[in-house]
Amino acid sequence: MSFGTSRFADLDGVTLHYREAGAGEDVVVLVHGIPQTSHEWRHVVPRLAERYRVVAPDLRGLGDSSRPATGYDKKTLAEDVWRLVRDHLGVERFFLVGHDWGGPVAFALAAHHPEAVRRLAILDVVIPGDGADFSQGGRRWHHAFFRTLDLPEALCHGREELVVGWLFDHYGHRPNAISPEDQREYFRTYTTFGAFRAMLGFYRALPVDAEDNRAILARNGKLRMPVLALGGGESFGRGMECIESLRRVAEDVRGGVVPECGHWIPEEQPERLCDALLGFFGEAG
Repeated sequence: MSFGTSRFADLDGVTLHYREAGAGEDVVVLVHGIPQTSHEWRHVVPRLAERYRVVAPDLRGLGDSSRPATGYDKKTLAEDVWRLVRDHLGVERFFLVGHDWGGPVAFALAAHHPEAVRRLAILDVVIPGDGADFSQGGRRWHHAFFRTLDLPEALCHGREELVVGWLFDHYGHRPNAISPEDQREYFRTYTTFGAFRAMLGFYRALPVDAEDNRAILARNGKLRMPVLALGGGESFGRGMECIESLRRVAEDVRGGVVPECGHWIPEEQPERLCDALLGFFGEAG
């Protein structure tokens, strides 16, 4: 499924692939999670683009972006997005949405550049360093596995599709939440040289992310822009954990649980998500 225009931005130390659709002064930036790419927004972009200019990048190391050896802490990933949006596209203020690991990236961007983020939406993830257990006491077993040095590379080499496909088949409300065709698009990039290594870097940076977030919250206090926090209500969806986490790190939080939905909110319930985002952004003056 094609959506938006595919473009590339050469930044200092990384090349980001991104998709762009819509037009106008009001801009929405969509930050994907793992094991996905900007392709996860394929059902969301067309509807948002009726009202907004929409930008959906592939994060450093993933999708069709380049795969540097370092820089997978969320503060650095957030700076990539910031440089894309401000320096490359010339956008000073925007709405920001992050799903899964894209949520901590979006949080870091909002924390370090609060003047730029008009409103922030976080989907089915909690914020590292918020005082709770990011990995749900081991329920999200792959977190510890992916953070283990060397072993995931050895065990998963040549089996990337098996690992990524298992997550798709088990973390949604239904096993077919992500179609075989869409899974193939994700496999296309996650099986390319360096992509799995980059993916592991997101997880291995978790202690750094937690410390970075604790430091900026201690220095600047909670986020002050309005925040929408939504968790999937079924399977491995985070449920109310998402809004509870954001209330620990932001002052003005609303949201709740998306019914009939697991972890893949933009793909399992795109219409409900679009309704929520359009309503939330539409409140802005």
